[in-house]
Amino acid sequence: MKKKISVYLGVIIPVLLGAGLTYYTYSTFSEEQRAQMKGYFISANYNFVIVSLVIAIIGYALRAYRWKYTLAQIGSYPSFTLNFLAVSVGYFVNLSVPRAGEVSRALILKKYKEVPFDKAFGTIIAERIVDLFLLLSFILVAIIMEFHTLKNFLLQHIPIQKLFLLMAFGFCSFIVLILLYKYSKLNLVILVKSKIEGLKEGILSVYNIPNKWKFFTLTLLIWLSYFLMFYLMIFSLDATSSINIGTVVVAFVIGGLTMTFTNGGFGFFPVLIAKILFLYGISLEAGNAFGWIVWTSQLLITVLLGIFAFLILPIVTRKK
Repeated sequence: MKKKISVYLGVIIPVLLGAGLTYYTYSTFSEEQRAQMKGYFISANYNFVIVSLVIAIIGYALRAYRWKYTLAQIGSYPSFTLNFLAVSVGYFVNLSVPRAGEVSRALILKKYKEVPFDKAFGTIIAERIVDLFLLLSFILVAIIMEFHTLKNFLLQHIPIQKLFLLMAFGFCSFIVLILLYKYSKLNLVILVKSKIEGLKEGILSVYNIPNKWKFFTLTLLIWLSYFLMFYLMIFSLDATSSINIGTVVVAFVIGGLTMTFTNGGFGFFPVLIAKILFLYGISLEAGNAFGWIVWTSQLLITVLLGIFAFLILPIVTRKK
């Protein structure tokens, strides 16, 4: 019962926070500002949105195709179709609980292909570690290109003292966990160790695959699709069509971090994107309209592909 409550709270609380932030933000706008935002939505060029969504689907396919390399290393060879459907379900599930989609991907392979969960999950963790390095690369590029503007934004919106306290707490907790893992004889710790051994095989799969360059090339293409998907969106509004590439990189990084650590960016994504663009002279009305166009279009493709995957999985695999 307690576990169910914690799961529900993990979904409900972020959604309520996002809804509250959305309500607070738009309650501060005047009727004139809301009318301006509505005008941006009406006058937007949705051809760029459609092209962006096509690139999003290509990104899904690239991620599904890349997954076969790490899965092959642990002796599993699911079809591209199953991988694509699992990836689609994973993105969809992430809308409820951040990063829960990775668990659902591994569970789908366990259910339909009888791949051990810990090994399948290990391959996904391996992918995410590589993706993390790509995200860090984008962050580094953003810092180099727009250092002064980005520094001012962070100082205005992130409490530095609390951040340092959180980092110190995290470091101490990490040391305690390492000591427990190494020296504890508790049954729970021993069980965790056995599960981690299964994860190791999956995680190390990325380092042992014979086609490393193909894997990393696909990784670059995946992230290129993410960036192009975001970049093309700026041309949907006249107000944002002239922003430079440095601004796009910064907004892309902030948007990516927001999507990673929240329920698909609900409530947070448009607001933070608008604040970033405001630093570069884009009005809050245009920035919010742009943020909502990007977010809602991505939400649409995530929901449609997720529902489609849920419905088609039993048919494709001929399993209830």
